[in-house]
Amino acid sequence: MLHFDSDYMEGAHPAILERLTATNFDQTPGYGTDAYCEAARDLIRAACKAPDASVHFLVGGTQANAVVLDQLLRPWEGVVSADTGHIHTHEAGAVEACGHKVLPLPHRNGKLDAADVRALCETYWNDANNEHVVAPGVVYLSHPTEYGTVYALSELEDLAATCRDFGMRLFLDGARLAYGLAAVGSDVTLHDIARLCDAFYIGGTKAGALFGEAVVFTRPASQENLRTFGHALDERFFTLVKKRGALLAKGRVLGIQFSTLFEEDGGEIRYQALGHHAVDLAQRIAQGFRSKGYQLAIDSPTNQQFVILDDATRERLAHDVSFGFWERTPDGRTVVRFATSWATKPEAVDQLLDLL
Repeated sequence: MLHFDSDYMEGAHPAILERLTATNFDQTPGYGTDAYCEAARDLIRAACKAPDASVHFLVGGTQANAVVLDQLLRPWEGVVSADTGHIHTHEAGAVEACGHKVLPLPHRNGKLDAADVRALCETYWNDANNEHVVAPGVVYLSHPTEYGTVYALSELEDLAATCRDFGMRLFLDGARLAYGLAAVGSDVTLHDIARLCDAFYIGGTKAGALFGEAVVFTRPASQENLRTFGHALDERFFTLVKKRGALLAKGRVLGIQFSTLFEEDGGEIRYQALGHHAVDLAQRIAQGFRSKGYQLAIDSPTNQQFVILDDATRERLAHDVSFGFWERTPDGRTVVRFATSWATKPEAVDQLLDLL
């Protein structure tokens, strides 16, 4: 059986397993206060070109989204998201469980549009009765989106400017960031994300780690933040992580993984090289489907490819290939997702294309 269900089906990159084994009997303090975590923080700051960034390690994506948004939002505020955003559709109300409402807006190919966010904010601030309404406090993005699309640099800049105009924070979900940075035609770099966002996270779970996400507060103690909020954006974040049950006692396991991912490997940061590997193979899949007359639902430049199949073809392929259900089309066909990962083998792609 060929597996293209998702991008986190494998264990971990061999270099990570080697490092974990080599350091297994080292004795370190807990909760991310060890030298391995500090080394990983330094590597991430350097890659982001953000020397003042505050970096924290959490275990999973839903956990990271919920805890970071709880940190960034004031009690009367909610988070603006595309209606397809992961926090709105597939995280079981984790954000709402922390006491904050998700404020959904219609998506455009999975993305938020700055004009729509601005219109929402203008409506709120021009409402004489807005004290009865949840205030927009943070804008949530994912890069790539749930549709495998990515933001252009100009789109991120427009969203960041809108946030500044209305005193909001910009937060980017980077669960698949390795594949967003490697996306075909993308003009967004890690430095751009650090420059424009108040907080984001670098996903390890879907990009070669056993598990783990690196949360980055880019300028937590900037004068702008201190004037607006009266405190650093990451103030007592460690305590909130603990309160939400998200603090890993053996934090060094996360530090070792991220220091390995952010080391150079053949002249490129390993994290970015793994992203390129998956995206290159996904584009081969897309081209293979197109060349054999199949219809793609979305033109995705990332590691996720969405193909429209009739029922007979879907059932035939399912004998040899596993893939993800996405949605039914109005004409009764099915959109399915094929996802590659850092570990996908080229020969698996060849076998898939031979089956078409």
